[in-house]
Parts: sequence; C-alpha cells; structure tokens
Amino acid sequence: MKFQYKNNGFHQPQRGGALAGLLVLLFPVLLPSLFSPLSHASPSMFSEWNPPKPRHLPLLKSALQNKNEVNALKPRHFPLFKSALQRQSPHGKQSDLWTPLVDQGWRPCVESANAPSLPQKSQGYIQVFLDGGLNQQRMGICDAVAVAKILNATLVIPHLEVNPVWQDSSSFVDIFDVDHFINVLKDDISIVKELPEEFSWSTREYYATAIRDTRIKTAPVHASANWYLDNVLPVLESYGIAAISPFSHRLTFDTLPMDIQRLRCKANFQALIFVPHIRELGDSLVSRLRYPSTTDRALGNEELWETTGANEKQEPWKFVVLHLRFDKDMAAHSACDFGGGKAEKLALAKYRQMIWQGRVLNSQFTDQELRSQGRCPLTPEEIGLLLAAMGFDNSTRLYLASHKVYGGEARISALRRLFPLMEDKKSLASKEERARIKGKASLLAALDYYISMHSDIFISASPGNMHNALLGHRTYGNSKTIKPNMALLGNLFLNKSISWSDFEQAVVEGHENRQGQIRLRKPKQSIYTYPAPDCMCHV
Repeated sequence: MKFQYKNNGFHQPQRGGALAGLLVLLFPVLLPSLFSPLSHASPSMFSEWNPPKPRHLPLLKSALQNKNEVNALKPRHFPLFKSALQRQSPHGKQSDLWTPLVDQGWRPCVESANAPSLPQKSQGYIQVFLDGGLNQQRMGICDAVAVAKILNATLVIPHLEVNPVWQDSSSFVDIFDVDHFINVLKDDISIVKELPEEFSWSTREYYATAIRDTRIKTAPVHASANWYLDNVLPVLESYGIAAISPFSHRLTFDTLPMDIQRLRCKANFQALIFVPHIRELGDSLVSRLRYPSTTDRALGNEELWETTGANEKQEPWKFVVLHLRFDKDMAAHSACDFGGGKAEKLALAKYRQMIWQGRVLNSQFTDQELRSQGRCPLTPEEIGLLLAAMGFDNSTRLYLASHKVYGGEARISALRRLFPLMEDKKSLASKEERARIKGKASLLAALDYYISMHSDIFISASPGNMHNALLGHRTYGNSKTIKPNMALLGNLFLNKSISWSDFEQAVVEGHENRQGQIRLRKPKQSIYTYPAPDCMCHV
C-alpha cells in the first residue's frame, strides 16, 4: 500500500481504504494483547512507552527500599528462620497435630450435689466494681456469684470499670448476654440488673467522693469464705447493701465447699456468653476461616465467590488461633531484649520508668537469665518458629488474635512469611461488620475469645489472663490447646548455633504432653484455668 502526503493532509486511494478497513477489523484477532482489558495487566507492544519514566528515579528507588525496610525486620533467628521457610510445603500433609484429643475420661460437672435452692430471704444487695481487662473481669464476675451465694445475698449485675490502658467504657450488658446469665443462675442466686429506688444512691460516683460505711475496700487477695461472713455480712445486715471495691482476685481457690466451686464454674462456662451480635459475627468469621471462598462473598467479591462454589461443595479447613500477646506494656514490663537495637532498649526502659517508676522485678536480671527462666514473651517470629517445628506448614490457616502488636506489621512480617494464610479481624470482616466493635477493646477481645473457642487448636505466645481463661475453657470442653514450654524455648533461642533438626526435635519432644492433656488443679491455682477436679468428674 502506498500513502501520499499532500498539503499536510492525508490522502489515500479508495482501494487502499477498503484494505485499511479490513485490517482494522482483523487487528483484534491478530494482536489481541492490544485490546485486552487493562485490569488484566497484559503486556502489549506499547508497554514500554505507556508508563512515563520516573522523573526522580534515585529518590523513588530510595523510597521503595525504605518502605521495604519499614515493613519487615530482619529475622533475629535467621538460620532457623531460613530453615523453616525451606521446609514449608504448599501442600503439607495432615499430621497428628489436627487429630482431636482422645476422650480423657473427664466430664463437665457443675451442678450442685444438692438440689439448688434460693434462701427464703435475701440478706441484702451485693455490688462489685471490677477493673482490668475482659478476662480479669470475667473471673471477677464468677467470684461475685460465689460471694453472693456465700452471703445469701442478691447480686447486682457487676459494674465494669473503664480500662485505663484501652479506655473502653463497655458495660456488662454491652459484652455479655445478661438475660441468659440471670436465667442460667436463677435457681442458685438472685440477680438484679439494677438496684431498687431506695438504694439508687449507691453508685460508683458516690463511693469515689468520700469514705462510706457501705463500701468494703479491705478485702484481701484470695479471701476465705469466713472473711466475707465476718466482714461483709454485718454490713449487709445493717444497711441492706454492701459495695466491694476493689474486687479482682478477692476470693480463695481453696477451702471452699464443693457446691461453691461448682457454682463458680457454672457461671464461667455456662452462664457467661457474649451478646448476640458478637456471637453472630464470630460465627461468620469462623465460617470464613473454614470455607475461605465465603470471605470473598462477605467482603463484596460476589463474582469470585460464585466461581469457587458454596460451602457445601468444600471440605472445611482446619485452623489454629494464635493469641499474640505482644503489646508495648508486655514488652516493657518483661525487661527482655527483642532485637530492636539500642533505640528500642532505651524506648522500653523510658516507658517502663514512666508507667511503673522502675519497679519491675525483671529489671534486675540480664536478658539471658530471663530467657533461660522462660520469663520472656515469645516474639511473632519465635512463635512462628515454634509452630513450624511442631509440623505446621505454610498451608496452615492461622487466625491472629491480638489487640495491638508492639512494632506493628514490621514485627509480624516474619510470622506472615512463615504462614501466608494468616488472617485477623480486619482481613476477614467487612468495614461495616467491624463498625460496631471498632475502638472497643473488650468487644474486640470478646470476638477473639469466641473464635478461639471454636478453633481446632489454640496457642498463646505467652501466659496471661486470655491464655489462662481459654486454657481452662477449652480443657472443660476437651479441646486441643498448645501450652508453650517457655523455659525450653528460651534456652533453645539462646543457642545461636543450634541446627534446625535439633531445634525441631527438641520442640516436638518438649511439647508432646502440652497439647490439652488434663492437669489437675494444685493448691492456690485458679479454678478457671484448671477446672479439674473441682468442676469436672472422672468417669
């Protein structure tokens, strides 16, 4: 074909115009890459000149490098981490890890040996004011039920103090199903949602402004039943009401009648359930963990969900819940070295001084001494290495239960590389679903607790109230819970020359009997962490 240019115009013979038209029609067939949707990011013959060259290339390159450095910290245990990555298999076979616990011969046993009965006349009203986080308050609620029973008193739904760390003002009725709570315990104690008009003056503000005769503030830690009979009952008889504050850990775990012990467990394991909207959201997230394609539908990706199929066409996935307790308070209070260099050490020391005025027992020990004693919380990297050594591979579905991780995503990056199928509340739930619990630490913790109770396996990176509460609750239901051997792991991580095979063997052998096997409660141990034999019967 011959083109002619004339007077800056464009002239083409008529026959050439027909050929040109034919070429236009055939172009999409001959060169489909030119006409493919842009969203597919397909290469084309024009791809080299489509994007303009960055004008400030050196600055852009440095910015991209800095971004990568911010988002990922170099693994502290690099040789182990490298070996763990190499052993990951995209199609890891199922192991004995996923096998449910065998029947250990123990059953929940919380009903009283005697027929439950209410006193003919209540001695008065008991109020308690509970501080701490969700799980500390949970234990306080159950202790309040027991104290009300000891005193033959009527329990007022406990008041939950605003947490000074999380600044969450959620009340009992915001977190727990109050009607269910009252109904389950109705044959054991009397419970009221609010005080009658004649006692409406008994509020937190009333007790905060002056010394009051009806306030009990001298209850010792782990007080006996007799202490309450000697010190609180007279106040009830005189005024018809007694307000106990502080109340956390104010009832002994020993020397109590069996009926009282079982009532505490009945309150904890049966009466305390979360409000419906937490249970509903929890069920949805558990379903999305078990059936990953439903996550796309829930988050608005209808087309993707339709191509992958509905729940009934899938085999449910198993999943692990990892409670990663690694916030700034935990890191600072431990006085351990987490590999962040001199700047991190100074920042944590300053924070420790500001919050606790230096009164931290661990501060007098070296990092090596603390780790060898198992007194350092596991970092995300270390808990990832533990899971990898136990046999979990990169096809493992992991749910991360945590409020705020010290160091943010940079600290989590090593764990995410080991377990790329890791999810959390933000990745599983839509923005609309999260709106009702946003900024409310107790409700966020309640959601994590609920999902943890429905997981195949639960593991916590360090001891604490959440770990203890779930260890006991899952023991009560005979569910598998891995309890890290902190002293063993501390010493293993101190050995910088240990091989992966030796590390793996030591981890497996050290956790063989730490996966949910029944442990009978010892004196002074919590009934909420070790419910057998007080609240479980051997059959």
